[in-house]
Amino acid sequence: MFELLKTDSSTKARLGKLATAHGVVDTPVFMPVGTQASIKALDPRELLEMGTQIILGNTYHLNIRPGLDIIRAAGGLHQFMNWQKPILTDSGGFQVFSLAKIRKIKPHGVEFRSHLDGSPLFLGPKEAMEIQGVLGSDIAMVFDECPPHEVAATPSSQGRRGVATTLRLAVERTIRWARECREQPRAPGQLVFGIVQGGSNQALREECARALVAMDFNGYAIGGVSVGEPEAEMLKAVEFTEPFLPANKARYAMGLGTPAQMLELIARGVDMFDCVLPTRVARNGTAFTRRGAFGLKGGAYKADFHPIDEGCDCFACKHFSRAYLRHLLNVNEILGLRMVSVHNSHLFLKIMADARAAIAAGTFAEFYREFIANYMPSRKVLSARQAEVER
Repeated sequence: MFELLKTDSSTKARLGKLATAHGVVDTPVFMPVGTQASIKALDPRELLEMGTQIILGNTYHLNIRPGLDIIRAAGGLHQFMNWQKPILTDSGGFQVFSLAKIRKIKPHGVEFRSHLDGSPLFLGPKEAMEIQGVLGSDIAMVFDECPPHEVAATPSSQGRRGVATTLRLAVERTIRWARECREQPRAPGQLVFGIVQGGSNQALREECARALVAMDFNGYAIGGVSVGEPEAEMLKAVEFTEPFLPANKARYAMGLGTPAQMLELIARGVDMFDCVLPTRVARNGTAFTRRGAFGLKGGAYKADFHPIDEGCDCFACKHFSRAYLRHLLNVNEILGLRMVSVHNSHLFLKIMADARAAIAAGTFAEFYREFIANYMPSRKVLSARQAEVER
């Protein structure tokens, strides 16, 4: 369960501890994503050395491959992948969004066509909880409907009280499915988190949050963020949700984000994060630093014998130069993408450790302001901010 240790006096940042069946997690925390029972390009030893406390797996993908029979025979997901620290599993609700072209939403769940061979699959509250029970994750997520950003303005012929929108229907299904998930059996010691949906609609966010809090889950996630909306709307969605979440339960922003975005959300009262960015962009040669991200493949780094990030104590920065890593990436040597993955993942985890230390010391507001002032957002974020100013 969650223990709130301290709240920052100048922001909503929180220091806490989340007790799970496989150990205690200090929050705020970043969870590396192991969708298919592996953090891409990293092994468990490296994850432990860089301070990983908890990782994430995915119900939809693990159910397809290797399948529940194999994981059950192995003794659960922890044994199968040889990871003895906590694991959180997504319910498959995000695939309702990401695999929209090969699924149909029904009252009691979602019919999918396998992204591998087109075979029919069905995933609903009962199925999602049953799969997560077999996986034996420390934290199971309820099955929800994650609508795309655009649906907020999409009319529907159904609904109630004149607010008939696709977004409202998604919220109603999310609440109903959460109630069904709450009633399902779970693995011994398994925690279950509810997921608040509602897009950038303040009233729907409040309605969904209140309904889920009344069900008394072990923690609460803010879903439906980082699904194509501008950064400003993502922050608003969190701000619309956070006031209605109980202080004595962990809060999790799903699928977020960059280092700067995570600190923005910590300052808004969020405790847990997951994101594929550290390893996904590393495979394309993009490295994160405390001043922003940059592409290592560029000619500017051909003879740059500095580490990726001055002052970083990760294995990549202690042993290799930008020039060498650029060479590896440009000749498609696996070591190159592995080392950038090591660096990026280490950085995300170190920023969370620094945030925890700052909250404990009462200096988070200063740490947060200084970090944001020195961090250069991506061109996409800068363009979105400019467009917001010009509206």
